[in-house]
Amino acid sequence: MFKSINHVAIICSDYDRSKHFYTTVLGLEIIAENYRKERKSYKLDLKLPEGGQIELFSFSDAPPRPSYPEALGLRHLAFNVERVEHVIEYLNSNGIQTEPIRVDEYTGRKFTFFSDPDGLPLELYEI
Repeated sequence: MFKSINHVAIICSDYDRSKHFYTTVLGLEIIAENYRKERKSYKLDLKLPEGGQIELFSFSDAPPRPSYPEALGLRHLAFNVERVEHVIEYLNSNGIQTEPIRVDEYTGRKFTFFSDPDGLPLELYEI
């Protein structure tokens, strides 16, 4: 029935800061960027490696996430990586803190978490 994930939508508090994080630091390619005047909101479409997208929205009055990361709803967004250590080194060199590496007890694969500028939990999962 489902073929793949089409997109994940993220609402940010500071559009310029989040745009920089997702494009410059994480290296995601911009597909489209639109300012929606009636909503006073940006919508930035970012290309993920296997065809999916991240839609980055800015809304000035969005409420904060109630807790990290155990709030109801989407728990986190995970990215497949070849070597967790290499990506951690890159993120740390760009001032992004990461949690200690853990090992998935079911698959034996390494993973860790870091956060976007608004505290959204992001995961690196070694494939």
